[in-house]
Amino acid sequence: MLHPIFEEASNVIKEEYPNENQVVFARVDCDQHCHRAHHSYTTTEESFLIMIHHTGKGLSRTSMKLIFLFNLLADIAQRYRISKYPTLKLFRNGMMMKREYRGQRSVKALADYIRQQKSDPVQELHDLAEITTLDRSKRSIIGYFEQKDSENYRIFERVANILHDDCAFLSAFGAVSKPERYSGDSIIYKPPGHSAPDMVYLGSMISFDGTYNWIQDKCVPLVREITFENGEELTEEGLPFLILFHMKEDTESLEIFQNEVARQLISEKGTINFLHADCDKFRHPLLHIQKTPADCPVIAIDSFRHMYVFGDFKDVLIPGKLKQFVFDLHSGKLHREFHHGPDPTDTAPGQQVQDVASSPPESSFQKLAPSEYRYTLLRDRDEL
Repeated sequence: MLHPIFEEASNVIKEEYPNENQVVFARVDCDQHCHRAHHSYTTTEESFLIMIHHTGKGLSRTSMKLIFLFNLLADIAQRYRISKYPTLKLFRNGMMMKREYRGQRSVKALADYIRQQKSDPVQELHDLAEITTLDRSKRSIIGYFEQKDSENYRIFERVANILHDDCAFLSAFGAVSKPERYSGDSIIYKPPGHSAPDMVYLGSMISFDGTYNWIQDKCVPLVREITFENGEELTEEGLPFLILFHMKEDTESLEIFQNEVARQLISEKGTINFLHADCDKFRHPLLHIQKTPADCPVIAIDSFRHMYVFGDFKDVLIPGKLKQFVFDLHSGKLHREFHHGPDPTDTAPGQQVQDVASSPPESSFQKLAPSEYRYTLLRDRDEL
């Protein structure tokens, strides 16, 4: 038996999408691990996944399967890095989306969410002049196709369904797109900023992997902004933070940081999250490291147990300096020096080694992680 909220939500959605292949509700029993978990909610039937699978070709034949999996199995939780419940994950074309559903567990909210997922993620252009009105503060992907009913566009649409939260997707067809189709269908990326040059996709248009990887690389920046709205989502990725605190109008420091991360730390992508934060909005974390907005720009690592401060911001331009800071986190040096003071190799010749511990402040961004008052947490997070 489904939870009454989801039972009613399923009935609402089924009225709009009566095809039995469009909306499917299912239940998975919990194993012993779930039963042992502390239940902060009145029911154990609030953990689920939402899976969306496109089986049609073209907009008119697009269909979805929504599968609510209650009482998560431990192996599913591990596979999809579920650390709390209730949790709702979204899958498209077999791929798990980064952003989980964090809205209300109400009939209206769930139904509205599903309707939103059914909407077309690609805006069709009817005149190329519309491109001049684009919001150039955002990333945009534009596809120029001879026909809408084509394999090239179907691949483009699949990618748009996955990455529409990260980029604006637009398309033009036939006579409208002809001026931009010099040698056939094409996809271009318009980065933020009016002066930034366009980039053209040179790979195979019918390769989903190639198209997806190229567009993802353009739409998901190496250095992302952390806000109070996405903080919980970022902490759940399970990676420590390397953060630049800067004033919102200080784009020069951000550009320097972005360039040095790309130059020194591209190999560390996947082991640490590169972020930037508004000094005014994140005054409290700055106070934790004895800084104020007047001290910005400031670089720090938050390991979810402690915060470690990089030296002078100007030192980021010293080749390898920022990379060594991250390596010291991974090697345990930052944590070790927290307990025992500087390593002997860092002392001057002839200087007596003293076992004097430093005292880095506790993690501040850990407080943005999922709250035990809203979720049942399956495991505690230690220092990463």
